[in-house]
Amino acid sequence: MKLGFQSGSTDEMQRTPIPATPEALLMAVLASNKRTSNPRLREIMDALLRHLHAFASEVDLSYAELELGLDFLVRIGQATGPEKHEGILLADILGLATLVGLIDAKKALASGGTEPALIGPFWRANQPFRPNGAHIASADTPGDKLFVQGRVLSLDGKPLANARVETWQASPSGLYENQDPEQEDMNLRAHFQADGEGRFSFHSVRPAGYAVPVDGPCGELLALQRRDIMRPAHLHFIVLADGYKTLATQIFDADDPNAYRDVVFGAVGSLLQSFEARSDGSYTLDLELRLEPGTMRVPLCPLP
Repeated sequence: MKLGFQSGSTDEMQRTPIPATPEALLMAVLASNKRTSNPRLREIMDALLRHLHAFASEVDLSYAELELGLDFLVRIGQATGPEKHEGILLADILGLATLVGLIDAKKALASGGTEPALIGPFWRANQPFRPNGAHIASADTPGDKLFVQGRVLSLDGKPLANARVETWQASPSGLYENQDPEQEDMNLRAHFQADGEGRFSFHSVRPAGYAVPVDGPCGELLALQRRDIMRPAHLHFIVLADGYKTLATQIFDADDPNAYRDVVFGAVGSLLQSFEARSDGSYTLDLELRLEPGTMRVPLCPLP
């Protein structure tokens, strides 16, 4: 959605002063949005303005506090770079990203679709293609072995042949490879093509939980709130299939205590699953990913 500016004529401009009350000010600000040509933008801005003004009035926001908030937003942008997207992290720790995902998927969830979860700030473009059954962990990656197998299905259980499955995860050290110079480029990342029955599989290592980055303004906010900073162990998935809405989700280790106090509120519903132990000390994970019919959209990738 492109934003543009179009000035009004002198005749359209208000010729009387705005009464010095919060209510009158809000009405004037809302009136300034009436000429917005895009109806969805107008709807969003009207609601945003109403809630923003109501918030400021409810907490008796001071100008000094407004300046602090604006400085915080500036620093969110300044803290974003090739290794971290602080804006995405902010939406995550506020629960906003999870909320928007649940709103967007409410029809699918009512019909048995897989719950969405955050893409997060660490998905990379051009993750390597691997055949089903391949190893995505480099030979020197430590940790318990994990075999993942799954199916991509429609809401009514139809296999989605040739679906693209993107996956990525942190290593047992709790770091993604783009954060860790000790890991090979694109370690623990890949994309797969489901077979004719919608099946995919790969070998990896059991992931570990980790702390979200706290070296920026989001970390300052979490410290002020005295909140936990841990994410539970999980694997990321993005599934794309023609004629179906894109699913971005995560599968969490139900045995990780942090799954029940996730700092970004992403461990919801059936996304908590057991990693089954085998007699040789390795683990397996079996899953189904169910997609809603609709338009496939490739999400914006936060990292190159």
